[in-house]
Amino acid sequence: MCLAVPAQILEITGDKAIVDFGGVKREIMVNLLEEVKVGDYVIVHTGFAIETLDEQEALETLRLWKEILEKG
Repeated sequence: MCLAVPAQILEITGDKAIVDFGGVKREIMVNLLEEVKVGDYVIVHTGFAIETLDEQEALETLRLWKEILEKG
């Protein structure tokens, strides 16, 4: 099973970006996507942005993750 998590792009420098996973910031690679910009939400898998998604979908997914983690 693979796990990919949504994150919001905070800054981009070349092929790297700093993203926010609901308060946790990490550096990822964005070179697999043609166009990403600060403020976009992306799906991150093993340190690579693999897909962009709209804000509503990203926020709903993050809400569900938070709910699951709070119950665990």
